[in-house]
Amino acid sequence: MTASAPQDVPVGSESIRLGPFMKFAGVLDSGGDVKEAIIDGYVEVNGEVDRRRGRQLQVGDVVTFEGRSFRVQA
Repeated sequence: MTASAPQDVPVGSESIRLGPFMKFAGVLDSGGDVKEAIIDGYVEVNGEVDRRRGRQLQVGDVVTFEGRSFRVQA
């Protein structure tokens, strides 16, 4: 199965934390769901599992969850 190109998500700044980014991008609707997905290891940042909700994302970082990818844009 080939992964589709990441969806660009403009965040209006140069950085954003992983938890808020997932809510902002519409990956998950609630902060509780975001927290669980990250802690349980279902979220990848730039191809590697990251269990830190507070992970600082930079422009160009790609977040993947359940086969969908989202790229941070300024």
